[in-house]
Amino acid sequence: MDSLSYKTVSANRETVKKEWLIIDANDQILGRLASKTAFLLRGKNKPNFTPHVDCGDNVIVINAEKVRLTGKKWANRQYFSHSGYPGGQKITTPEQLLAKKPFALVEHAVKGMLPKSRLGNAIFNNLYVYEGSEHPHEAQKPKQVDLNSIK
Repeated sequence: MDSLSYKTVSANRETVKKEWLIIDANDQILGRLASKTAFLLRGKNKPNFTPHVDCGDNVIVINAEKVRLTGKKWANRQYFSHSGYPGGQKITTPEQLLAKKPFALVEHAVKGMLPKSRLGNAIFNNLYVYEGSEHPHEAQKPKQVDLNSIK
């Protein structure tokens, strides 16, 4: 019996093959877009997924200002931040955030779906979100991804 055929292969930093993927956020629902983007960033779509290694792809999200929210979430959802000083709490709605920084909506949603650790921070650095359809990563030859094909 060949014992090598029963060994579980664990990916590491040197053996991981990273690709560049591009996602068009035009008329996509924010939560579904974020969950599938986090799925690709984490690398769970790959057969050699290893939980403690950054084995995901680099993901470019374009047209972030054209993302959709369902229901009354544009006005009723609230994002909280605090400066650390008394009375330093700030509340922002998605409408205000879209007017100020359109890419921040997608980044905030994706960051919430990644692990809360050093690995999660490293994985988040593989996300690139842009407002328009232009991006500076043409040299990497990114592949277009259809979000409906990801399960």
